[in-house]
Order: sequence, then C-alpha cells, then structure tokens
Amino acid sequence: MTTVQKKAVLGQANPIAHLTEADIEQIGIELDAIRQDVIDERGASDAAYIRRVIDTQRKIELGSRAVLLFSAFPPAWVLGTLGLSISKILDNMEIGHNILHGQWDWMRDPKIHSSTWEWDMASPAEQWKHSHNELHHTYTNVIGKDNDLGYGIMRVDEDQPWTPASLAQPVFCFINAVFFEYGIAAYDLELGAVIAKKQTKDPEFRRRAKQVLTKIRKQATKDYVVHPALSIPTGSFLPTLAANVTANIVRNLWSNSVILCGHFPEGVETFEKRSIEGETKGEWYVRQMLGSANISGSKALHLMTGNLSHQIEHHLFPDLPSNRYAEIAPKVQALFEKYDLTYCARPMVPQVASAWHKVIRLSLPNGWLATTTKKNAPQQLAILYKMATGDRRTRRLLGRKLESEARAVGKAA
Repeated sequence: MTTVQKKAVLGQANPIAHLTEADIEQIGIELDAIRQDVIDERGASDAAYIRRVIDTQRKIELGSRAVLLFSAFPPAWVLGTLGLSISKILDNMEIGHNILHGQWDWMRDPKIHSSTWEWDMASPAEQWKHSHNELHHTYTNVIGKDNDLGYGIMRVDEDQPWTPASLAQPVFCFINAVFFEYGIAAYDLELGAVIAKKQTKDPEFRRRAKQVLTKIRKQATKDYVVHPALSIPTGSFLPTLAANVTANIVRNLWSNSVILCGHFPEGVETFEKRSIEGETKGEWYVRQMLGSANISGSKALHLMTGNLSHQIEHHLFPDLPSNRYAEIAPKVQALFEKYDLTYCARPMVPQVASAWHKVIRLSLPNGWLATTTKKNAPQQLAILYKMATGDRRTRRLLGRKLESEARAVGKAA
C-alpha cells in the first residue's frame, strides 16, 4: 500500500504502529553509531580492496577481449563472452556504482573519485549521480518523487489507478531489463516528462541529450566497431560483435534484476509525498529500512551485485565502502529485531520471483490475482475483459467488487 499508514485499509498491520516518536529517533541514533564506527575504522585495507577489484576487472576484460580475437572458435567465444560479461558487471556494480556514490572519495585518489570516474554505461556519470544519488536516495520509494521506483513506466503501488495500459507492464519491464543501460540514460534525462511537457527544445535538455548521445556513440564504437574490427584477421568479426552484444545484454539483465530485488519485492513499503513532510533523520532512516530489501547469498554473489545484495545497509549508509556492508548487516538486522521490524531478505531466485510477482500483480486490477482460482478463471477473465474495455465507471465498480472479495479472502486465510 502507498504509505505504511494506509495498510489498515486492506486489513493489514501497520509495520510501524508500535513505534513511538522516541523509538524512531533512537533508531536513528543507533544507526548513526554504526556508521561512525565504520568511518573511524576505514583505511588501508579498504583502499586495497577497491584497487584490487579494479585491477581484477581490468585484467578479466583485457583477457576476455584477447580470447575473443579468436571467437570464430566456439569454446573461445563462450569463454570470452563469459569473461566480458563478468567484467562489465563488475565495472557497473561493485566499481562504478559505488565509486560514483563517493564511497571512496576519502582516499583522495584522483583516479578513484566520484568527480572523475566514468563507467561503461550509456548514462553519463554526471547525470546518473543527480538522478540516483540526489533524487533516488533522498526520496526512496516515495511515489511521485522517486522515479527509480518503476522508472515512470510501471504501476508500482495499489493506490495508483489501474488502467488497461497496465496490462502491458510485464512486457515493458522485460524490454527495459534487456536495454537497461539505455532505459537508465532516458530516465536520467527525464525524457518522458520532457516530451510530455514539450520541452525538447530547451537548451539545458539539449545539452544533456548531447552528452548522452556522445556517450552512447563512444560505447557503441568501442563494443560494436573497434573490437570486432580487431578480430577481422582471424575471421572473428561477427562472433566478436555477437559476444559484445551478448555481454551487454547479460550485464543489463543482471543489473536490472539486482535493482528490482532491492526495492520492488513483496513486503517492501512505498510512501506518499505528504508522508515525508517535516521528516526527521530518524524517520528517514526508518523509510530506508522499510523501503529496501536484501539478497542473501555467498561472497561471490555480494561482489557481483556490487554489494547491493545488502540494499538495506546501502540505503542506510550509501557513502560507506561497499565491502563493509556484510560486516554491519548483522548489527542492522539486530536493530530490526529489537524494534520488531521486518528485515526483508531472500535468496536471489526467490527475491527476483517476488519482484516479478509484484510486477505482474500490479499489472492487474487490485484483488484480481488474489481472487482468481482454476475454477473461477473463466469468470475472472470475463471481469478483466470488461474492465479493460469498459469506461472509468465500469472499472471503478468492478474494481471495488474485486477489492472487497480480496479482503474477504485475506480474512479467511
């Protein structure tokens, strides 16, 4: 439900109803203490970690591109494509995302600094930092303020009106996942809003659009012209081209899945704009806690997700070194338990499945999925058809009926 305060409307418990104002502010104090401990301890070992990851990523990329020079030989294609996919994921997730967050600025290394780093993505670092660091992390899961939640193309909450166009949401979500880097670039440009407001001739928009097109041209030239051309002598131009296309798609699908897991699974809360008016630091912390979800798994999984498998910890402390999230996660989880809050964490496959379940559920009218069984499927499909082809009044009346039936099902369960 939009804002935890409204959960009672559907007969669900408000997850923070038991917290007093003093409790919420105390949560903030305890989280501040966890953060300060990491800041006081970070040092040479942390710096060595990020330098080691960058060095490893570059070696994997260089080795993979060398192997792809002979990609006409199928085993070389498989090995090179796998290595290139891994290097692109590392560059995007553990390296680029976290450096651009300023997690390593304290090192004072001009080569590993948020003001100078550029990554292997269609979106220019400057624009991404604004839309992600300044907007998304400030307004986490606030409907109408956090465009990372659904990227402006999806219905992300039951309180948002359902329309027939919502039925295509799973298709839009999949297409966005395949071309994720370009979707992010368009999102950073606020392209949809600019077109809707007919502001495409605005000088500032044109400047930013030129930046994006320049970045895309640079990336495309590298992946789809230069490196395939280097493979011409071995007859591997097309296999190398296919390998680069595949690696970019793999990176896009992986990044999209990780991000969906972080903010979109069942059990993660969303919030109304009015709910953050006059928000205190403690309340901001609690919103990050309720609006994020983790992925449990191995050290290798955490590395490949850019430690966004610790999304809760990342949203609480976006500027702390990513290699420290696993260390502080038990302390954060203990704080959840202390204040009787749900620490939303699942393994990768169940978390992805949960996120996609929500994508599909919200593509349908409220209550439709919950009230549909094998026996009544024909009748439910007939209702869905009437809602999709009917006017607003029809949708409203049938929608109310479905929600009432869903509440009855929930109580019976």
